[in-house]
Amino acid sequence: MFNNLQPVLAPSNYFISSPIACVKVIIMSSLIERLKNFKLVRKMVYAVVGLLSYPGLAMLNKLKISGTEHIKDLPRENVLFVSNHQTYFADVITFLHIFCAVKWGKTNRLGVPYYLLNPFTRVNYVAAEATMKGSWISRLFTLAGALTVKRTWNSDAKETRKGLDPSDTRKITRALEKNWVITFPQGTTKPFAPGRKGTVLIIKQSKPVVIPVVINGFWRAFNKTGLRLKKKGTMLTVQFKAPLTIDYNARAEDILAQLMDAIEQSKKFMESRQEMLQKTEH
Repeated sequence: MFNNLQPVLAPSNYFISSPIACVKVIIMSSLIERLKNFKLVRKMVYAVVGLLSYPGLAMLNKLKISGTEHIKDLPRENVLFVSNHQTYFADVITFLHIFCAVKWGKTNRLGVPYYLLNPFTRVNYVAAEATMKGSWISRLFTLAGALTVKRTWNSDAKETRKGLDPSDTRKITRALEKNWVITFPQGTTKPFAPGRKGTVLIIKQSKPVVIPVVINGFWRAFNKTGLRLKKKGTMLTVQFKAPLTIDYNARAEDILAQLMDAIEQSKKFMESRQEMLQKTEH
């Protein structure tokens, strides 16, 4: 996507050996948080990331978008996009392209990306804190509106804590008061991984408009980070569904099941896919 540009900086979770280094990290984190709130900075990041990513999405691959009629008239705040997850960055970057295109009056297509001249920036997205500190590219993309949260699982997708950290939950609910928010309830790029109840907690608290999104093809076209192109000519699909009708007083388990069905990551969709693969093999 970024001309096969590899991250060139070492991960930031290195051992901090002195109080001075610790202070520097704190100051840098504070600076990034301040910069994220400047609209001009965010627009510049959108423009840079958008221009770099557009060829990989719409020229070297085939992007098929559907359902933008469900998002063109949404309110400008308290909207939660809930999606399955296939790469760290390509998924979110594609959403941002689409949101900008829709706000410029386009339907189910990107077309020429002149929308980057004045992008729609009232969007935040939930991302793992460790992921966003992994390279200079991810640090730059943090300025596009990342809501960094602590992982609740390890590299094997096993739970290590229950739900989101309370401070992370507050961060997301505050963002919903002003913007749209993109979240991935599975918290991993592994298909059909179980959803996590932190998303349900946010839905119960903020009662947002919930838009399910189903994506496919990104895992085939890009590497896991979504920054390196693996295969050209891949069909990338993004389907926006109608807003969910949610009973906010229902059990968390029931709301989570509704979400997982809507993004086609529930057990029945996994079984359907397995049956399809078996038929293909025979």
